Amino acid sequence: MNIELSERLKQLPPYLFAELENRVAEIRARNVEVLDLSIGDPDLPTPSEILRVMEESSKDQANQGYSSSNGEPYFREAVAEWYLKRFGVRLDPAREACALIGSKEGVANIARAFVNPGDRVMVPDPSYPVYANGGAILTGGRPVKLPLLRENGFLPDLDSIEAEGAKMMYLNYPNNPTGAVADDDFLRRLIEFSLDNNVIVCYDNAYSEMVFGPECARSILEFPGAMDCCIEFNSCSKTFNMTGSRIGFAVGSDRLISGLAKVKSQIDSGPAPFIQRAAVFALSQYKDRHPPEMVSRNIEIYRKRMDVLVKGLNEIGIPCEPSPATFYLWVGVTGKSLDIAMRLLEAGVVITPGIGFGELGEGYIRFSLTKEESIIREVISKIGAAGISAR
Repeated sequence: MNIELSERLKQLPPYLFAELENRVAEIRARNVEVLDLSIGDPDLPTPSEILRVMEESSKDQANQGYSSSNGEPYFREAVAEWYLKRFGVRLDPAREACALIGSKEGVANIARAFVNPGDRVMVPDPSYPVYANGGAILTGGRPVKLPLLRENGFLPDLDSIEAEGAKMMYLNYPNNPTGAVADDDFLRRLIEFSLDNNVIVCYDNAYSEMVFGPECARSILEFPGAMDCCIEFNSCSKTFNMTGSRIGFAVGSDRLISGLAKVKSQIDSGPAPFIQRAAVFALSQYKDRHPPEMVSRNIEIYRKRMDVLVKGLNEIGIPCEPSPATFYLWVGVTGKSLDIAMRLLEAGVVITPGIGFGELGEGYIRFSLTKEESIIREVISKIGAAGISAR
């Protein structure tokens, strides 16, 4: 029997990290310690208060069956309440909010709802690979690069974009992998660009709560016109250390939410109700724009780790500045990022090569702050011994 992959799946670029993952497995098989600062999966535990609600909810038979694919009404209401307290944005939970099995699936499924074969889908470079692969290529869309350059604060130059034939644009601030934050002026101009060019904006705000400065990150829905052209994705994964719980949400234009919900109705049955109950409790801890103690204590831990990593890298001759947000540090280096990643792996350190986020990620490596300070210090020592140089 001749079994072939679909043409769309064949179009996906080679999985760059496969070789790296294989090498990690080989080294660990030799009982060699490998320190991993590559994965954006918090090492901090889900708060015990949330786990208690999850456990108790799971015992209730009413929370053990299927959910609606767009989420239970009580969950969507909690999301709307959170947006009002956190961002001052009023939402209709019945029409302008949708539950997600983690924001990743929503980021991909929104394209299924609106992208036709051949449509141009604007994707940042560097960026989270799901935008180009899961969002554009696997829906038959054509990914078009939006350069994110250091000299522009890792924001796309909206004035230079050729929007003709474009259906959709993905953006993500606070940004993975660069840690950049979008200011109010940029977000206003982005909405104007969207409305002027009839381009749907898919705004990935999963790191909205991971900000180190005094100012909170904004929702794009805070700005006039956004509800006509934007859908925003967020998640409990990073905010509440609930990555394994797979619970997120999309909010925004009722037409965009309706399209997403229609796609989801054909492919999933929504997050487990007892997980939604736990997420409702987590979101209810917010009383205003500022994070509650269970979130702010995590931010402080990441801030201290960031300081340790930045100070240590500068001391060994790799100049860098702390990221204003996220738990990632994006560092310029001399040489090809995958080669550097392999060299560091031989030294017992795993980082993410920038090329894995797009062509313009070349010349950078990404560190994740998801390990305790003692491990970060050990990583710095190993990098210093490996002789990696900065640009």
